[in-house]
Amino acid sequence: MLRILLPISFTVFSFLLYAQIDHWETVVYDTTTWKYKVPDATTSSNWFQPSFVDASWTSGQGGMGFADGDDGTVIPTSSVSVYMRKTFQINSLANIVSFVLNMDYDDGFVVYLNGVEIARNGLTGTPPTYNQLASISHEAALYQGGYPDQFEVQVGDPNFVLQQGVNVLAVEVHNQTQNSSDLTARPFVHISSSVANTVYYPTPSWFNPPFVFATSNLPIVKINTFNVQIPDEPKIDAVMGIIWNGDGQLNNVSDSCMEFYGEIGIERRGSSSNGFPQASYGLETRGPDPTMNYNVSLFDWPAENDWILYAPYTDKALIRNVLTYKLGNDMGNWSPRTKLCELIVNGEYQGVYVLMERIKQSPGRVNINKLEPQDTMNNELTGGYILKVDKTTAGGVIAWNSPYTSQAPSNNVIGFQLHDPDLSVLHPTQLTYIQEYITEWETVLKSNYFTDPDSGYVKYIDVESFIDYILVNELSKNVDGYRLSAYMYKERLSEGGKIVAGPLWDFNLAFGNANYCQGGQTTGWELDFNAICPGGWNNPFWYKRLLEDSLFANQLNCRYQTLRQTDWQDSVLVDYIDSMALMLSDPADRHFSRWPILGTYVWPNNFIGISYQQEIDYMKNWVLDRLQWLDANMFGTCPNLQVGELTKDDEVLVFPNPTSDLVTISLANNANEIESLTLVNMSGQALLNEVCQGKKTAISLQQIPSGFYFLNVRTSNGTHFTTKLVKR
Repeated sequence: MLRILLPISFTVFSFLLYAQIDHWETVVYDTTTWKYKVPDATTSSNWFQPSFVDASWTSGQGGMGFADGDDGTVIPTSSVSVYMRKTFQINSLANIVSFVLNMDYDDGFVVYLNGVEIARNGLTGTPPTYNQLASISHEAALYQGGYPDQFEVQVGDPNFVLQQGVNVLAVEVHNQTQNSSDLTARPFVHISSSVANTVYYPTPSWFNPPFVFATSNLPIVKINTFNVQIPDEPKIDAVMGIIWNGDGQLNNVSDSCMEFYGEIGIERRGSSSNGFPQASYGLETRGPDPTMNYNVSLFDWPAENDWILYAPYTDKALIRNVLTYKLGNDMGNWSPRTKLCELIVNGEYQGVYVLMERIKQSPGRVNINKLEPQDTMNNELTGGYILKVDKTTAGGVIAWNSPYTSQAPSNNVIGFQLHDPDLSVLHPTQLTYIQEYITEWETVLKSNYFTDPDSGYVKYIDVESFIDYILVNELSKNVDGYRLSAYMYKERLSEGGKIVAGPLWDFNLAFGNANYCQGGQTTGWELDFNAICPGGWNNPFWYKRLLEDSLFANQLNCRYQTLRQTDWQDSVLVDYIDSMALMLSDPADRHFSRWPILGTYVWPNNFIGISYQQEIDYMKNWVLDRLQWLDANMFGTCPNLQVGELTKDDEVLVFPNPTSDLVTISLANNANEIESLTLVNMSGQALLNEVCQGKKTAISLQQIPSGFYFLNVRTSNGTHFTTKLVKR
C-alpha cells in the first residue's frame, strides 16, 4: 500500500474554504458583449494574453455559433473555430473563496484566464492551431435542458489567477469536422463570496454550486485533472488520492490520503452508460516511468494497475453490481472486488461510486497463464485467452463471427471479441487457435453426440462455471445477461485447458431494474430472451443447448438447492442488502442531492421510488419473489440432497466447499461419532468409501475429477446426512 501525504492544497483547503462561503455570484455571462474573431493564419499566437490588443476584432453578443437556437452572434457555418475575449473587473479579492467556470460548447474548447489555461476538452497543443479540429464530438447542453461542464478553482490552487482589478477571459471553441452543422461557445464565470453583500450579478437559475461535505463512512476518492475535462479516450494525466481510515472509521475530506496518492491516467468509459450525467471512469495507476505499469494494492487487494470507477446512476439502489460480484465470489468464482466510495473530481462532488477491479489476466484476478505474442506453439499456445460477446459501441472489435447463429428464434450472428490479450497484439497463429477451439466446441454442442462424456461438450468446458453463470443471470434476471458483457476465458492445457464461463460483469440493469423485455418481472427465464425480444443482440445458443442434457440440468438443480440452503437463503440475501443500505444511508442522501433523480424516471427504470429506502425495499422484495419463482420452476431434479434423520443438534459441517483437494467433515454438538463416508457421483456411482472413527475427519479429493458429487455421512447411532460437494 502506497502511503504518501497529499499536498495541503489538495486536502485541507477544500473543506475549510467551503465553510467560509456565504453565497455565489456571476461575474461573466455568456450573453454579455464579447470581442471575437474567426481566426485564420494571420491571427497572432498570443491572442489569449492580456497584453494582446483586440481593437480590430468584432464586438458581438455571446454566445457564438451557427444560428442553431442558442447563439447571440452568428458566425459563418464553414468556421472551424472561433476566438472570444472578455475583459471584466474584480473589485476586491479579499472576500472571494473560489471561482467556477461553466462552459457550454460544441465540440472542443480551451479557456484562459489572464493568459493561463484553466480548462480544456477535446483539443491538444499549447496552444492549439487555429484550424485544428476537435478530437471529440461534444453536444452543447443548455439548449436541451442539460448542465454545462463545470470547473472550480479555489484560493491556493495554482490556477487561481483571478486578480484584483482588470481580468481577461479568453475562449477558443473548435468544431470536430470541417462541415459540421453546429458550433456553440457559451462561457460563464461565477465567484463564491464569504460575505453577505452582493457585488456582481445573480447566478443563472440552472447554476448548482459545488457540493460540500465533511465526513463519510465510505472511502473518499479525490481526483485532480488540473481542470482538463476527462475525455472518452484517450486517458489523460491526473492525480488521485484515497482517504480511508479503515472499517468503522469516519473519513474526513481534510484527512491525508493514507490509502493511496499518486499519478493516474483516466478516461470515461461505458457504452449506454457513457451518456449518463454521472460518468464512469477507467483508470490506471502510473509511476514516474510512463513506459511501465505501476501496480498498487488498494484496500489490501492484489496489486494491479487497472481499475474502474463505476457510476451507479441508473441503479438507484446503488448496489446491484456490488451484490452480483459478491455472489460470484461467494460461489468460488473470481468476480471483481468492489468498494463503495464517494468521489470528488477537481473539487466537485460526483456522488457515490463503486471502485472495483477491471477484468484482466492477472494472478489476483483471472488467474490464467499470461499469453505472450511469442507463445505460438505447444502448451503455451493453448492459453490463456479472455473473450467476450458484447456491443462494439465502446470501441470493441469483432475478431470473428461464429458459424452458428444465436439461439432460436432470433438466429442472429454471434460475434467474438478478444478482451485480454487485445486483438491488436494477438499473433495470427493465436487467433487461429482460439477461433478453431471455440468453433470446435460449438460444433460439438450442435451435434447429436453433444452429451457424450468423452467426446461431447464436457471435453471443452468447465461445467461448474457454466452452471454458476446461468444461476446468477437467472437469479438477477439480467436483461443483458448471456448476450452483452458476457465473458469467458480459455485456460492453458496445463491448467486444464477448458473454457470457463465468466467473470460476471455489468449487472446494473438486473434485479428488476429494466422496464423492457420483461426485465422487471420476477417470473420467466432470461434464457428465453430471444423469444421475448427477437432481433438486435440476442443470447447465444450454448446455454439452452446445455440444459437439453438432463445430467447438466440435474447438476444445475443440485447447485441451486445447495445455494438456497447457504448463501442464497432469503434471510442471508435480505440481510446483506439491508447492511449495504445502512452503510449508504448518509452517502445516498448526498448522492441524490448531487443527482436529484429519486421519483424521476431514468432509463430504463422499472420502478421509480421517491426515497432511497423505497428503492432498497423494491429490490429486496423483487429478489424474494424471484427466488420463490425459481424454487418452483428450476430445471432438472436433485434427489437425496440434504435428506436424513439428523436433527439441528446433529449438524454436519463440510468445509471448504467447493474444494480443490482436502475437505473436512465435522460432526458438531453430538455425542455420536462419524462412522463412514461415501462419495457418489451424479450417476450414482460410489467413488470413495471411508470408514471413520471420531467427530472430525478429512479426506483428499486430489484424484477425483472436477464436478458435482453427493457426500453421504453416517454416524455411529445409524443416523445419516447427504450434502452436495463441489470439486474444483
